[in-house]
Amino acid sequence: MRTPARLLLCLLTSLTLTSAETAHPPHNTLSPDEKAAGWKLLFDGKSLAHWRNYQEDQPNEKWQVFDGYFALSKPKGGNLITRERYSQFELILDYKVSFAGNSGVMFHVQETEEHPWMTGPEAQILDNRTALYEKNKAGWLYDLVASKKDSSHEWGQWNTLRLVITEAACTHYLNGVKYLEYVKGGREWNKLVSQSKFRDLPLFGTFAEGHICLQDHGKGIAFRNVKIRKIGE
Repeated sequence: MRTPARLLLCLLTSLTLTSAETAHPPHNTLSPDEKAAGWKLLFDGKSLAHWRNYQEDQPNEKWQVFDGYFALSKPKGGNLITRERYSQFELILDYKVSFAGNSGVMFHVQETEEHPWMTGPEAQILDNRTALYEKNKAGWLYDLVASKKDSSHEWGQWNTLRLVITEAACTHYLNGVKYLEYVKGGREWNKLVSQSKFRDLPLFGTFAEGHICLQDHGKGIAFRNVKIRKIGE
């Protein structure tokens, strides 16, 4: 009776592991369904081949790949941008900040100005609990559109940010919760910009295509599971 019982236990253990693997696929990979839907990895867990520093040819060496994620190993690594430009897209990534961490994801960024934030709107990344930064919170459209929701996790824990950017509407989600929606361009957008810190930047938020940028704000930040799907092609 011992042998069959042991075999049954092994079988149950195997089934449990298989179920867990199915529910939580390996990091930095795409499922067959995601590939069929047009998703592409911007980080494969091994290299920063899809990225370079703003106004540079290669990523700064302070941005390093670790065990399944990439992060700033030292301060002043600069801002990373995608090598490719995107117009309408859906972007999903996991991020983890340090104590009082601060970063952001910008889009439709141009390389014509001194800093990427001068042209590209930013989805805020922040540790809401320890960063002394009352005006903007994680998941908000920086200095433009706020949300009353807070589904963010504490520093040192992974969060999942999802951005859906189209001509019809732009939507932010954090850890599965819809935060806000807005239309980029038009009268209401211009009004928001005119009342923000970007009001004296004539090129800010005016482009329908550009690079995606991961911000170095002088704090510890890590990313994994970065993937994108173009919309409307």
